[in-house]
Amino acid sequence: MNVQNSSIAQIKEYIGQLARQLSPNSEHDEVYKAFKDIIACLEKDSRKGSKSLIRSANRILESHNHWQQMMAHEKELIEKGYKLIAGVDEAGRGPLAGPVVAASVILDYNTFIPGINDSKKLSESQRESLYVKIQQKSIAVGIGIVDVATIDRINILRASLEAMYQAVETLPIQPNFLLVDGLYCPNVNIPMKPLVRGDSLSLAIASASIIAKVTRDRMMDGYGETYPQYGFSQNKGYPTPDHLSALKRFGPCEIHRRSFAPVAEKLTQFDISF
Repeated sequence: MNVQNSSIAQIKEYIGQLARQLSPNSEHDEVYKAFKDIIACLEKDSRKGSKSLIRSANRILESHNHWQQMMAHEKELIEKGYKLIAGVDEAGRGPLAGPVVAASVILDYNTFIPGINDSKKLSESQRESLYVKIQQKSIAVGIGIVDVATIDRINILRASLEAMYQAVETLPIQPNFLLVDGLYCPNVNIPMKPLVRGDSLSLAIASASIIAKVTRDRMMDGYGETYPQYGFSQNKGYPTPDHLSALKRFGPCEIHRRSFAPVAEKLTQFDISF
């Protein structure tokens, strides 16, 4: 493209076309080189809109480089012959209320999804956007949900592992390897590897963290309508100051985890049983 003879709108459209064609697995193909070339040309362009396009294009390249970095574990497994690699992660171990949710995701590593990262490092709008893209472009997605009653009965660690088990079992396609966030793995008969802070180290686990987080957040938004006094739509059940204040004022509700100390204390104080 001749930058000097093109409008800012035309260049923006061209960058969008390149982004859609960008291969996730190569930094040396023609599209990648064209991306670098258009940035170099824009850096010599004095128009005000060029600076914005440079920032936008650089963000896409940074995401591409991040994809490469986070594929290290997957690449190693792919080289060993594993083709269907599922990332597994959970959301909701720490809250005082609501279920624990896990997700498993088998990515298509030939399809580049810019922006995938540990869900905790993303804004709500970024997670929502990526949730849709991951659902649409992945080979398979599975979800596992364990309710409050089960959490209280078997403890949160075992409940988290049960949610992970469900997430793997509900995949429409069985993976041949699992990358699991954390120290512990679900009890499934599939080769697997635990990765501490895996949501920052693996694309598949990061994708699972996004699916699990958005799924649980949407559930907590629903509970926020049922129990508006606790602010679940804002705190998602975590022990924030406003949540603890509401717990002190109103006592626990049906979705509070009775086995968690701050809730157990209020159950005694309010003489509540479910």
